[in-house]
Amino acid sequence: MPITRRLLSLFVAVLFGSFTACTGADAPNMDGPDISGTVTGPEGPEAGVWVIAETDDLPTPFVRIVVTDDQGRYLVPDLPDADYDVWVRGYGLVDSPKTTAAPGASLDLTAVAAPDAHAAAHYYPAGSWLSLIEPPGRDEFPGTGPEGNGISPNIRTQADWLRRMKSGSCTACHQLGTLGTRYIPESLGEFESSVAAWERRVLSGQAGNQMMGGLAQMGAERALEMWADWTDRIEAGAVPPAPPRPEGIERNVVITIWDWADPEAYLHDVVSTDRRDPTVNAWGPVYGALELSKDYTPVLDPQTHAASQIPLHVRDENAGPSQGPDMAMPSVYFGTNPPWDSKTNVHNPMIDQDGRVWLTARVRGRENPDFCREGSNHPSARRFPLDGAGRHLGVIDPSTGEYTPIGTCFSTHHLMFAMDEDNTLWTSGGGQVVGWLNTRQYLETGDEEASQGWTPLILDTNGNGVRDENYVEPRDPVDPTRDKRITNGFYAVAPAPDGSVWASSLGYPGAVVRLVPGENPTETALAELYELPLDANGEPIEGFSPRGMDVDRNGVAWVALASGHLGRFDRSQCTGPLNGPTATGQHCPEGWTFFIEPLPQLSGLDTPGSAEASYYTWVDWWGALGLGENVPINTGNASEGLLVWNDGEWVVLRVPYPMGFYTKWMDGRIDDPEAGWKGRGIWTTISTRTPFHMEGGQGTTSKVMKFQLRPDPLAR
Repeated sequence: MPITRRLLSLFVAVLFGSFTACTGADAPNMDGPDISGTVTGPEGPEAGVWVIAETDDLPTPFVRIVVTDDQGRYLVPDLPDADYDVWVRGYGLVDSPKTTAAPGASLDLTAVAAPDAHAAAHYYPAGSWLSLIEPPGRDEFPGTGPEGNGISPNIRTQADWLRRMKSGSCTACHQLGTLGTRYIPESLGEFESSVAAWERRVLSGQAGNQMMGGLAQMGAERALEMWADWTDRIEAGAVPPAPPRPEGIERNVVITIWDWADPEAYLHDVVSTDRRDPTVNAWGPVYGALELSKDYTPVLDPQTHAASQIPLHVRDENAGPSQGPDMAMPSVYFGTNPPWDSKTNVHNPMIDQDGRVWLTARVRGRENPDFCREGSNHPSARRFPLDGAGRHLGVIDPSTGEYTPIGTCFSTHHLMFAMDEDNTLWTSGGGQVVGWLNTRQYLETGDEEASQGWTPLILDTNGNGVRDENYVEPRDPVDPTRDKRITNGFYAVAPAPDGSVWASSLGYPGAVVRLVPGENPTETALAELYELPLDANGEPIEGFSPRGMDVDRNGVAWVALASGHLGRFDRSQCTGPLNGPTATGQHCPEGWTFFIEPLPQLSGLDTPGSAEASYYTWVDWWGALGLGENVPINTGNASEGLLVWNDGEWVVLRVPYPMGFYTKWMDGRIDDPEAGWKGRGIWTTISTRTPFHMEGGQGTTSKVMKFQLRPDPLAR
């Protein structure tokens, strides 16, 4: 039998294993299917750099990444049987040559110093590059329109502009600062100015009209000038400051990456277990949501390293794709071929107590059936009839792969289970209402009409502690004798252990909302509104404009903010009344605390914050990462990693390869509580709409990732 590279490396490891153990006291302990060694550079051991092992030998491409310790030592643990390309990447370096090795090998690596600052900066996260942008100054607001300073007159403050530039619009779909955005590609064409080039770039592809519409809301003229100036300065050689290398806990991370989906698809979310019990679906497959791109759920089996698909369908096959094929301008990557054609438009998945996968998904066209509308006897329709819904629900039975659409009267976006006997599935995205599905009742009866309900959002502005029959409408002034309906719709949704349901509400300054369902939510639900605090001039006191949020098991809300903060809202800190005529949003500034995310601030800003603007905050209720319970984690979309708020300090778990990591959700699963770090982890996926902007360019697929923390950088 011929000697393969894998057998040869194992032979060398066995032959010299005793020599390494006897002469190299600093060498990692080798007693398993690992690759280990020491990384040295021109000045000695390289601490806090990444060692990347990648293979195409498994059913789907596979990568495992670790960080060196303070002596430059590394250990890539528990590798599946395959040949791996292994190399070093780190701040201050350029990639080392790739070396082939197999599990069991002892492999010392030589780091390569970057020849200049620009070569080193190639590996910095997107947000470092974004920090070079120079937004309009405070003195340019309020905007004066096309005939003035080019900023929309609807934008009154710099903060409102920034939230639209960041997670309120642009970076809610993709990063800015990646290889695909910080330069103008030659393939775009030739233009008389960088402003013209940026206008053509924004109009590209199926989302072009939507993106240009977003710029128009900001004032396209001034926005395009800003982007053009940014890329011009980068082209001329501007580089951001160097980020710090991983330190402390950050060096204990093990990141495992699998490919899934296909190059024309993009992911939105991933789910691995039941939020309420993280041992559900232990060691089992993980599931994704492809949003506008494709009509299937991607599935990864991490035990076999195999990816598969579960087909999805709408109930009304005459319903067209959720994203139209029209392009204002051809895509640089796909030409005139529209890659996105999903009808189901799946956005967010959740797993229940029995391992079923529930989805927010489109079922039909927008027009609602009669039972949702005026004149229906449905209890919720009698209170607040609904004429249309853009996205609904669905459920997958993993044992059969069968998918069942579930029509709802209310629109859906995110979803999460309550801790009640009905396993109530609460949803966001309903606009003026909040909708839910009694999944116990639905599974017993199959009756989607009787199992669903919804309620408008009503504040107890007369302070009597109950929801009254009559209330004033959103545009009406507060009446201290009546309740008031509000339109601060749910974006994120997060049921708390006490039975309340929390949510974030987008916009400026934005808010968190607490809903108390009561005995019969259709009749009894009352809302509380807590806005981000503003000063007398309408300027933010510090943080502003939420995106995704979560609530911890103590009822404290944690929220990702466009200002570059993690916001914490503790209702128990409020000193004034929580209902009554003054409890309409700006009544509890003392409940808010802000923590600046770990990137530089945008150029020229004199306000606290950072270039970061995480898409979502998720709270690790059960300690799946290994840092204890109730730990909030931000998605770190500009930082290209997870941002863990741990005992008053940020732990940055950067994904160095492929560059461009951007996620919108995470999920913590505990496969075996007795197995230490190997029995638990955080699951995410790459969620950018533009995976072709990432390292690798066109053809790069979305990937599913598992983050684990060892006790130390050499633990196996």
